[in-house]
Amino acid sequence: MPSSFSVFRAGISFVMMCIFYTSAVDSPELSPQTFFSTLQPGKATLVYFCQAESPRTSMFLEELNEAAKPLQDYGISVAKVNCVTEETSRYCGSEKDLIKAYLFRGNIPLREFPTDTLFDVDAIVAHVLFALLFNEVKYITTLGDLQNIENALKGKRNIAFSYVRAIGTPEHRAVMEAAFVYGTTYQFVLTTEIAVLESIGPEDIEYPHLYFFYCKQVLDLTQPCRRILMKQSLTTLNIHRFIKTMEAPLLTEVAGDPTQVSTVHLQLGLPLVFIVGQQATYEADRTTAEWVAWRLLGKAGVLLLLRDSLEVDIPHDTNVIIRRAEEDTQVEFLALSHIDLIVFHLESTMNVEEMVKYEDMAELNIEIQDDEVEETVYRDRKRQLPLELTLELTEETFHATVIASDSIVLFYAGWQAVSMAFLQSYIDVAIKLKGTSTMLLARVNCADWSHVCTEQNVTEFPVVKMYKEGQNPVSYTGMLGTEDLLKFIQLNRISCPVNIMSVQEAEEYLNGELYKDLISYSSMSVLGLFSPTMTRAKEEFTEAGSYLKGYVTTGIYSEEDVLRLSSKYTVTLPALLLARHKEGKIESIPLVNVHVHDIVQIITNASLETFPEITVENLPTYLRLQKPLLILFSDGGIDLQHEKTILRLARKKYLDSVTPCWLNLKKTPVGRGVLQAYFGTLPPLPLLVVVNLHSGGHVFAFPSDQAVTKQNLLLWLKKLEAGLESPIKVLPAQEWKPPLPAYDFLSMMDAAASEHLARKVPECIKETDMHESDKEQPDDKSAITEESIGTSKMKHSSRSSWLEEIKKPLRHDNQELYSKVS
Repeated sequence: MPSSFSVFRAGISFVMMCIFYTSAVDSPELSPQTFFSTLQPGKATLVYFCQAESPRTSMFLEELNEAAKPLQDYGISVAKVNCVTEETSRYCGSEKDLIKAYLFRGNIPLREFPTDTLFDVDAIVAHVLFALLFNEVKYITTLGDLQNIENALKGKRNIAFSYVRAIGTPEHRAVMEAAFVYGTTYQFVLTTEIAVLESIGPEDIEYPHLYFFYCKQVLDLTQPCRRILMKQSLTTLNIHRFIKTMEAPLLTEVAGDPTQVSTVHLQLGLPLVFIVGQQATYEADRTTAEWVAWRLLGKAGVLLLLRDSLEVDIPHDTNVIIRRAEEDTQVEFLALSHIDLIVFHLESTMNVEEMVKYEDMAELNIEIQDDEVEETVYRDRKRQLPLELTLELTEETFHATVIASDSIVLFYAGWQAVSMAFLQSYIDVAIKLKGTSTMLLARVNCADWSHVCTEQNVTEFPVVKMYKEGQNPVSYTGMLGTEDLLKFIQLNRISCPVNIMSVQEAEEYLNGELYKDLISYSSMSVLGLFSPTMTRAKEEFTEAGSYLKGYVTTGIYSEEDVLRLSSKYTVTLPALLLARHKEGKIESIPLVNVHVHDIVQIITNASLETFPEITVENLPTYLRLQKPLLILFSDGGIDLQHEKTILRLARKKYLDSVTPCWLNLKKTPVGRGVLQAYFGTLPPLPLLVVVNLHSGGHVFAFPSDQAVTKQNLLLWLKKLEAGLESPIKVLPAQEWKPPLPAYDFLSMMDAAASEHLARKVPECIKETDMHESDKEQPDDKSAITEESIGTSKMKHSSRSSWLEEIKKPLRHDNQELYSKVS
């Protein structure tokens, strides 16, 4: 965020004073004396005084309550102060004073607003930002004012000039939000005078407008700044896209295949126009391309492509190539004789697409966001979260809090949709743990306290970190959901691995008695058996346990009588015992010449279910096994006879060549689209299908006229192996690409995974050794805040995603199964 906004980001208080309408804003109630004593130099405060409830004040307070969330996104907090007390304040005086809101900086009054002007959420946000951004946004009333600003900024800065019909409208708010982001880069100018707009151009003056003035490159003061009109409606997103295109190069020269070229325009969903030229007519072709670029500025990216430098074959008569941002559209090769024809062709097709899009939206008749996460947040915007269940930390309270108690801290950004969606899950975790956990749940809004987040090596949002005394912080890298985070917190209650002290304790651990309250979070417990002299092997296992901490329960036993356990479970040391609590089974696996990587792989594979229910969340875990999927599609719960048959075959190793699983269409509705992609229509259920994503993309269906028995299933699988069955579908070997380059989240995950793999594993401290460590280093605070450099920047599909070679095939495979619905 630009530096000039730091005073606002540091903490702006938006305080309303009312006694009766206490439900409007969930914040502490202050007295006038307390409120004025909290004012700090340089901090802005908007105060509203009221003494009695009335329909008028109730409506205002309701809108203020709705505005609290977007105001928080800009570092503006909302509180309430009881104006009716024994104390006196001149702002609580006459009835005239009670219909105004007052803006202070420190204890100095800056502005007063009649409450009638703060008539809804847009008006409140627009007025507050407008008042605080008085240096970044110049308000003008005459054409002379605009000309003076334009002349003063020639050769220095560009201008974003906007006309809105009134202050406090949604368009005014959108301009203010853009100014909040871009105000130090461009000079924003605002008017509500229609005469100023009439003097600029012939455009329809009925609607709000925004122009971009190119003044920075004008060195001759007698020359006007070039003006570009934004044709889209004034929304925050449209203004952002428009300004981004203004920042992009006017014309780019390229020499590659047009289908492979990418610019910021494609990332923003705009088309690319290639002007095809040749070296012999370079100057004329470049001039033409520049003319086209100015005509299409803000609507498309324009590139000059020289035919001489291409190895790609382009039709001889083609002089214009158009590439749309949509992945499934064909590149157009055109022969157009005039610049106007190029502009007309592009604009006419764009207008048709816009009409179709809005007609589709009108038919749906629902409020739609262009991002699924943002849509979820938008739909839940009126949901009241019990934020008081988590402690909000600031720069002043952060270190003292995490030192004083074991803490889970969510670092988020109030302006980001993913953060706000995950905040709901975080609060759900707090609700489930209320009164049962010794772990403190806290949160830091990085929009308000960026210094704290920078200090804690938080570079992406949201991030959850666990702080325990004497240990380095541990970052949560699981799925962004309530159940996964709850599992991580609960399993972190014990050390990594647990130090088992006796054979009896080991048996209680394996039987699930030692930590019976954790069985619901980890259905398998792992116990490492080592003789006291196996120092290196114990270190390797301890390091592997630290990787898996919070995801599976691990224990270690290395006392003198360890041979009693190895003899009972018929395994040579060193070894792993895997206790599967649901099945009541204990398996043994010898550890011969294995290292950390191998141990993690063994435990991760062993934790997989024999016949799992496939969901969107766990699919990547099973795809990494690189086997064909034997999927039983079911419209509800699984048939018990089918389950019994498949489990019997799996446990007898008959299904080792495939990954048996089942999919509940009611729980995972995307499965319907998968089946329709395979069969054309939804087939009768239940249905067995083999999908070979890793070799040819073949899809086979079990014969519908046969019962799913042991003999029939084995015979069918043998025919598949022998190549005697024909596939019902062959999935195309296409690459899984994001809808736009800016949405390539898997590349970000890969980068984060590489860092995660490279980082040093935090040293694991046993619970029994904690008191000794405390005595040795009573004042060592560095362990609380220090963290290795490789912080995970994006949430991973599963804990095992740190294994880079395992993650690589997931991009293609996950899309092959699920994205066929489109």
